[in-house]
Amino acid sequence: MIGFETNLGTVEISQEYFANLIGHAASECYGVAGMINSPYQTVRSRLMRREAPDKGVRVRSENGGLLVDIHIAVTYGVNISAIVKSIVHKVRYTVEESTGFPVAKVNVYVDSMKAQ
Repeated sequence: MIGFETNLGTVEISQEYFANLIGHAASECYGVAGMINSPYQTVRSRLMRREAPDKGVRVRSENGGLLVDIHIAVTYGVNISAIVKSIVHKVRYTVEESTGFPVAKVNVYVDSMKAQ
């Protein structure tokens, strides 16, 4: 659970909600061929024998803001810099509008490239 104190009390949202929200927002961006499991998620998926619900997304809270790590595969032939800027903008906007939690940093890791 990720929580923040407000003047009305504590607001807590599950990691799975953030992972689904961020994964959906990132997947909608042009040029993203898919989400890639981080090494930790790969080991966990193999042990559990099913796909992780937070595929390619890690969210943690630090100093009053969210730190987001996203592992993606991009489509061959597209401008990687433009894709990453689009993902950072869309994820930050989506999370802040949906939850009200401030996003301190979005790290996008391009792990592979896929042909169309």
